[in-house]
Amino acid sequence: MSNKEKSRDKAAQEMIKKAQEEGVETAWDRKEAMKACVYGDAGTCCRLCLMGPCRINPNKPDEKQGVCGATADTIVARNLARLIAGGTSAHSDHGRHIVHALKLAAEGKMPGYEIKDAGKLLRVAKEFGIEIENRQVQEVAVELARKGEEEFGKQDGRLTFLNRAPKKRQAIWKDFGVEPRGIDREVVEIMHRTTMGVDHDPYDILLSSFRTSLADGWGGSMIATEFTDILLSTPKPIRSQANLGVLKEGAVNIVIHGHEPLLSDSIGRVARNPEMVKKAQEAGAQEGINVAGLCCTGNEVLMRQGYPIAGNHLHQELAIVTGAVEVMVTDVQCLMPSLAQITSYYHTRLLTTSPLARFPGVLHIEFEPEKALEVAQRIVELAIENFKNRDPQKVRIPEEKMSLVAGFSHETINYMLGGRFRASYRPLNDAIIWGRIKGVVGIVGCNNPRTSQDVFHVSLAEELIKNDILVVSTGCAAGAFAKAGLLLPEAAEKAGPGLKEVCEAVGMPPVLHAGSCVDNSRILVACCEMVREGGLGDDISDLPVAGVAPEWMSEKAEAIAHYFVASGVSVFLGIPHPTWGSSKMEKLLYQEIEEIFGARFYKEGDPQRMAAKVIDLINHKREKLGINRKPARVLYDMAMRRELPVE
Repeated sequence: MSNKEKSRDKAAQEMIKKAQEEGVETAWDRKEAMKACVYGDAGTCCRLCLMGPCRINPNKPDEKQGVCGATADTIVARNLARLIAGGTSAHSDHGRHIVHALKLAAEGKMPGYEIKDAGKLLRVAKEFGIEIENRQVQEVAVELARKGEEEFGKQDGRLTFLNRAPKKRQAIWKDFGVEPRGIDREVVEIMHRTTMGVDHDPYDILLSSFRTSLADGWGGSMIATEFTDILLSTPKPIRSQANLGVLKEGAVNIVIHGHEPLLSDSIGRVARNPEMVKKAQEAGAQEGINVAGLCCTGNEVLMRQGYPIAGNHLHQELAIVTGAVEVMVTDVQCLMPSLAQITSYYHTRLLTTSPLARFPGVLHIEFEPEKALEVAQRIVELAIENFKNRDPQKVRIPEEKMSLVAGFSHETINYMLGGRFRASYRPLNDAIIWGRIKGVVGIVGCNNPRTSQDVFHVSLAEELIKNDILVVSTGCAAGAFAKAGLLLPEAAEKAGPGLKEVCEAVGMPPVLHAGSCVDNSRILVACCEMVREGGLGDDISDLPVAGVAPEWMSEKAEAIAHYFVASGVSVFLGIPHPTWGSSKMEKLLYQEIEEIFGARFYKEGDPQRMAAKVIDLINHKREKLGINRKPARVLYDMAMRRELPVE
């Protein structure tokens, strides 16, 4: 595979070449050297006990069973369930940390932090049944944090945010027994269920997997999003830039990487401190301190502080290869172990900050919420000190960088479309009903070196907006669109006439940046609001919407995909589930599950063919709603006008 085939991004191509010249191995090199395992790809490798490991030929699944007698169907179902449990655990633990931080801030134990969005605090508190009249904001916040903590450990009942879903959707969840009770309970139960010698029914395992994923989407992730907004502020549209070109040769470059926003928020604030900037200039960095993000931590500081993003998942190694990064700060999730090796070629200091995520031999500065700004200052000072160790001969920063507009939260979309005094989804629903916008598609998920970086994301989005379909994006997919210039209002020139008209009227891009990967919950909330506004059916499954994960690779993406399907949104995968070794599981996921949830999975490895399938689904939804035909234009005479009803 040539460097041009590895990524559509010229900055990435340049840094891949530089890495090769300097003898630095990247993810693409390791992928080319890795021999694919057909058993793992098909999901027919079982390591749940020590009687094996057992492998069943996916091309002849009926010829063999595991030592215990497990069939390919059972093995595949259990493996998929454990992927979903892993993804749910990651997002939900993220949510737990945010709840803890909110509690500390409300109690005055997190210096420098306070409630930034009191309005959202009160709205969410009411959802949890908390009395808000005649009470201090801090008092309400403490009680809400305690209620949030209870969501993780509940043993009975159901998660509070499930009440946001349309009544019809709630009834489906109840009827099929997939209402999540407590977040932790669902993860523990699915791990127990898939232990050797417990549940052997693929259908039963799959339904339980959907329940676990719902604990992510309507539990851990939604809590993470809402409580972060309360503590750090609800995002609003903000301008910034993206790609490796945002790094500065004359500045101390700090790259923050991971997923949890608390430390990165503190670093962003400390980096703007005039005293810190002066220290950097005295150290020889005349442009001061430059903070840039990667992955979802990058999205968090982008949305709330306007800091640029240096790229998405597969840019993490390449940022170091520029030779211009003083410190890369990591927290949790999507961190490549290779980072420790790559920093050994350059002056870059790699830091770990979470007790959950360490690298052998790498400096660890643990983040404590009670000392957030203190820890951040120590990290910024370390970066300034390391500036003198930079080797100018190794510095090569690509020129590529692109402007963007990010931060389209549910509240922003509501306000943007409905106006200050009558915030509403009515304009969006009307635009869909009248055909200016055909539908809405969420394009989310990771990068994966199995595909050409960003190609699938960008090609698909361009085809969809050309056909008047509004795109909403999060996580690394949003990073791809940022680098391609699709997060700018000017990108509406690539849209169809209807979507272009709406974008120009509102001043918005045809691809909306909605946040980090936990913020996929914002898309769920938006779907609920569209149903509540009326005119597009009485359930999420009626809406002309779809979800797409073109280049996914993470357990978290698997959990996200499942909670979207369970919520009534069909999901298209560019890389299929590791389930093709079981015809039963394939039939369940790609066909039969639609009978339960009104949505299912699709798989397609070509962006143009996938776009065609997505458009067909959107049109099918519009046909069922009776809105796929433009009404005939009628010239009313005076008699006809007099007959019109007056409200």
